[in-house]
Amino acid sequence: MKSRTFTSITAVVLFAALAIPAGLAAQQPRYKLVYLDDAGGPHIAVDGNISCCGELPSIINNSGTAVGSAATSIPNPNSAVDNPYIVPNPTTIVAVAWQGPVPINLGALPGGYNSFANNISNSGLIAGISDTGDIDPRLGVVQVHPTLWVSGHPIDLGTFGGGEGYANQVNDSGQVVGYAQNRIADSYDYFGLGTQSRAFLWQYGVLKDLGTLGGNDSQAIFVNDLGQIAGVSYTTSTAVTNTGFVCTQGTFVPRQDPFFWENGKMLDMGNLGGNCAAPAGINIHGQVAGNSDLADANANPHAFLWSRESGMKDLGTLGGTFAQADALTDSGEVVGASCTQGDQACFAVLWKDGVITNLGNLPGDCGSSAYAINSQGQITGDSFNCVTGATRPFLWENGHMYGFHIVPPAGTELLYSEPASINDQGEIVGYSFLNTGYQAFLLVPCSDARTKNCEDVTANASVSTQGDPEAAAQSPATADQGNLTPRAMLALIRAQSGRRPHISSLPRKSSETIR
Repeated sequence: MKSRTFTSITAVVLFAALAIPAGLAAQQPRYKLVYLDDAGGPHIAVDGNISCCGELPSIINNSGTAVGSAATSIPNPNSAVDNPYIVPNPTTIVAVAWQGPVPINLGALPGGYNSFANNISNSGLIAGISDTGDIDPRLGVVQVHPTLWVSGHPIDLGTFGGGEGYANQVNDSGQVVGYAQNRIADSYDYFGLGTQSRAFLWQYGVLKDLGTLGGNDSQAIFVNDLGQIAGVSYTTSTAVTNTGFVCTQGTFVPRQDPFFWENGKMLDMGNLGGNCAAPAGINIHGQVAGNSDLADANANPHAFLWSRESGMKDLGTLGGTFAQADALTDSGEVVGASCTQGDQACFAVLWKDGVITNLGNLPGDCGSSAYAINSQGQITGDSFNCVTGATRPFLWENGHMYGFHIVPPAGTELLYSEPASINDQGEIVGYSFLNTGYQAFLLVPCSDARTKNCEDVTANASVSTQGDPEAAAQSPATADQGNLTPRAMLALIRAQSGRRPHISSLPRKSSETIR
């Protein structure tokens, strides 16, 4: 790859309009902002979410290795028949791993040109997809197969006879989960491919069909290091009217429940009364967080936490009708968003030990939503302005919300920016949507001894309204709802969750160039 330049710039300080107690400033986190360049082509390295029914796994590697995809300058001979799972592009798009500042092209399967890395385990195994070079006769596009990279070498995990498949996550032991097509015609398959989509577990070179909960289709989304799997499945082959919000693959499809799979058995986790529910994460104890529609098809969804011992429990709301889970920790903490009474305002929340905590919002904004949490209890998400709809990333820790004003690269205009993940070292990755397209960024904690030449760049803080829904709803930051109605506020949170790419946890960038 030709030499490219990383851009490292200062993230502007944002201070609360509220008074900050004396001594707090010394405790404010400092971050270095690094924009990550492409691999020679016109697109940045991002990871997209094509999961049918829930969040894809959080793809943080705690050893500092990142994965994703990047466009190159090499012409794509299959651009006219590109598979929609890999963004059609005139140049090839390749799976990439970053070790330090150097991106490594992971390559594609034999005969293929394009690939996409979706997840990396702490042991360095990488899961994703690659085209094979063969044309799918049913779809008329290049076939894409689930792929595992071991020491940089791609392995075709295969399908169940159909043309397509996708690997969602790999654990430290090399167990890979996802979905693969068979050859049985199906009008309601998750991805509109015309044949059944089946959840799989790949291990020891064997692709295993995990079955379904009674319908024709299923997908495995998460796997923990014990080999326990969470996913989704239709429970019947008969379509029902689905006007809820959790499932988006159609308004007349079979009922869908989340499943828990262990030792060859698939268990139906149930739902909160509606026709669609889906997981948002599984932890090492086999707990699963997720979201479910309610019995009233027009009602807003609620977040849940499930365990084999306790079943599915509604996590509750801030007094309104809406709650959404986005991430789960091994200690059972769940983060997401919920609305206050009357759905007049919606905020990032933390559910812990049965208690919901309102994380507040940044000054001048009127709402927020949390996307990710690490083992240290640091939370990242978006705070949004209810007049413009613009968003800005935040870090929440120890009862305070710190806002990042992401400065765009020179010569560009920032439309909005969003975080995607945070790892256990506190590194935050996200993307900025610029007038020139998407650009990935990395926020590196300056307190980290491994950060070289760290400048005084992002010492920015504000005190959030926390733990008190009524106080948050009445705070100066939320008093003026502007042009955004409560219904539009809910739509904004859903749109934020649906549009944001899932970007890998990226390594520290101390060098100024990549090759």
